[in-house]
Amino acid sequence: MNKLNKKIKKNGGMSYIELIVVLSIFSAMTSIVLFNYGDFQAKVDIKNLASDIALKVVEAQKMSLSGQLPPQPQYGLIVSPLTWKPSYGVSFDLTSPTQFVYFVDLNNLSGYEAGSESLNTINITKGNLISQIEKCTGVDCPSGVSIGPLSVTFKRPDSRAVFHSNGTEVSGFDYIRITIASPKEVISFIKIYPSGRIQVN
Repeated sequence: MNKLNKKIKKNGGMSYIELIVVLSIFSAMTSIVLFNYGDFQAKVDIKNLASDIALKVVEAQKMSLSGQLPPQPQYGLIVSPLTWKPSYGVSFDLTSPTQFVYFVDLNNLSGYEAGSESLNTINITKGNLISQIEKCTGVDCPSGVSIGPLSVTFKRPDSRAVFHSNGTEVSGFDYIRITIASPKEVISFIKIYPSGRIQVN
């Protein structure tokens, strides 16, 4: 029995120092994983937001090309299918960087008129926001020079995008670049070309 007791005492488990060292290593590894997970989640959220915005622009393009009439009872102005050319778009305004508007262009003026033309206001969550809207030529965008508010409109039968800012058509560029940013300074770009092509970076 004495030999058995001696063996049990020799294999008695970890000492307090060993336990503290193991817990310290585990805590450090957990902190690193959690810190990196926050950055990873911010990147995922920004990419998802960029894709959601791009999909809304594509939806406006498809609704215009399909000839879809807006829901009539919602509006005081009744749209006549004989005179109205189906036209839908998305509007961005840097004075409200945490939202954008999906709209129907009821009077075919190729721009968003607040109020009656709004179909849906989409709120951006998790502290993310639209930080810049720029006109770009080639690979260059003027640093820090934003345009806005900006309406991107599509009108049947044309699949091309028409851009308006403050009631004036925007021209002299290769594409419009919309920058979205997270509180962790992760950014993503949405490029909208006059041809109607949309690219997410």
